[in-house]
Amino acid sequence: MTHSFLFEIFIFLAAACVAAPLAGRFKLGAVSGYLLAGIFIGPYVLGLIEDPEKVLHFAEFGVVMMMFLIGLELEPAALWRLRKSVFGLGGAQMILTAGLFTGAGLFFGYDFSLSLTAGTALALSSTALVLQILKERELNNTETGEASFAVLLFQDIAVIPILAFLPLLAAKGAQIAAPETAAGTVAFSGYMKALFVISVIGGVIFAGRYLSRHLFRLIALAKLREIFTAFALALIVGVTLLMQKAGVSPALGAFTAGVALAGSEYRRTLEADIEPFKGLLLGLFFISVGMGIDFDLLSEAPFLIIGAVLALMMIKGAALFAVGRLFRLGDTHNFGFAMLLCQGGEFAFVLFQFANGLDILHSEQARFLTLVVALSMAVTPLVMSFHEYFIAPRFMSLLPIREYDEIANTEGTIIIAGFGRFGQVIGRFLLGWGEKVTVLEKNPEQIELLRKFGFQGYFGDAARPDLLHSAKADQAKVLIVAVDDPDICLEICRLAVTQFPKLTIFARARNRRHAYDLHKLGVKHIKREMFESALDLGKQIMIHLGKPEAEAQRKADHFRLFDEEMLNESYAFFEDEPTLVNFSKTRRAEMERILQSDEKDR
Repeated sequence: MTHSFLFEIFIFLAAACVAAPLAGRFKLGAVSGYLLAGIFIGPYVLGLIEDPEKVLHFAEFGVVMMMFLIGLELEPAALWRLRKSVFGLGGAQMILTAGLFTGAGLFFGYDFSLSLTAGTALALSSTALVLQILKERELNNTETGEASFAVLLFQDIAVIPILAFLPLLAAKGAQIAAPETAAGTVAFSGYMKALFVISVIGGVIFAGRYLSRHLFRLIALAKLREIFTAFALALIVGVTLLMQKAGVSPALGAFTAGVALAGSEYRRTLEADIEPFKGLLLGLFFISVGMGIDFDLLSEAPFLIIGAVLALMMIKGAALFAVGRLFRLGDTHNFGFAMLLCQGGEFAFVLFQFANGLDILHSEQARFLTLVVALSMAVTPLVMSFHEYFIAPRFMSLLPIREYDEIANTEGTIIIAGFGRFGQVIGRFLLGWGEKVTVLEKNPEQIELLRKFGFQGYFGDAARPDLLHSAKADQAKVLIVAVDDPDICLEICRLAVTQFPKLTIFARARNRRHAYDLHKLGVKHIKREMFESALDLGKQIMIHLGKPEAEAQRKADHFRLFDEEMLNESYAFFEDEPTLVNFSKTRRAEMERILQSDEKDR
């Protein structure tokens, strides 16, 4: 049964809307949800989409957009700092992994051309998959994320020479020019092609650095957001077409354009306009990969294919781990790095098709390898979940635990629990008055930083009774609880109220609900962390709008007193939500009348 293109687009979008929330509900990650959705709507299960190939090429544009946005975040100076990781770590991974797979192919009796081609393609990892997992698990700025990005960037760069090298491995008489003609690339030979590629990349960088701002300014003058969005999309499509003409990987071309625009004042607007399209197209790409899993072939030789997938991921993972060791990645990060990149990549699909056209790979061999790569991509999110829940905690438990500091000879009458941004302001103010303060901070890095700036602090958990005793909480006059986490704040206050009843507690409240919980414990002095700064900013805004400073100050004082009264009155019934809602509405209307009548009286 043949469906219309609009019907297929509807199925894709509906599957994406259902898959991502369900996967999030079961903590599988959006990528797993998209892949499973592709399997279900594909030709081998429900058959709603019969030909995933025609949508796959469209969806691959999501990878291009992703690389463009990554480039926008990397200014040339930052990229230059990564050069050792990109070419050192990335180059070592590529050479070692491709060498291992080539050797495996020769060992099983395949010829050198086929073994080298397959080995090189299998050495590539999935840029789209890995970067999406890094984003979902907030690993981008970790050692694992930075090492993975460096390797992926080198792999994207390596696709260009690989495509140029494969025709040299082709059988005699093969139509070597056919793939280039099909791709619409410009035909050059030798140094002329290299010069052309360099010229195109240089032109893109020059235009991005020096000409784009004028174009963006002209577009911005139209004051039509949709025109700016259309121009941003046209820019990426244009760069992609230009790079294809030059024989350069579209993803690498988009990344280059992004780097060139990284210093533009319109960078944030570009990101905001493109991000929704990138996310949607990436979702469609993963759905297409799921649909492309050939279950007919899998049913013909399930053990062979599953064994090949395991061999791919284990050999590649071992090579990645060895390279990580060589470049001194810690074991905690190195295991994550190896497991994150151990799958095949989307560029392997391109290389298999290319090699098939050159008669290096037969159709059945290309079909087999494509299925192995697709399955490895589908398994990777599960592998990372296994790493997150079983391997990473094991390494964390082996890390040396720093002993809490011994607190001796303290004479402080004030104890501050938590010395982050909130606690530091209080501490500096009290120290300025000459008060003796004992600081307890659970973050060892924060303690080291404080000591560099001349503050006396102790590494310790204020929620432990023995630590509060050693800090002489029984003799102190005041305990200031300034920790970030509301639950830890409540735990410290509960401990102090029960074991040190004579200690006056001043607590930082995250919000109104947190203030209610603190009051319930018996804490009398509560300060909401954002209230004063937000009210002061509101006062400054009114002054900027032309109101007299004295009037703005007076109204701010009225608002503060009224809000504090509301909070104190609501302590009596804060657990009765209907009563609390009605009370808040009534008192808010009353406050507005007071402020507005004050203005009329003046």
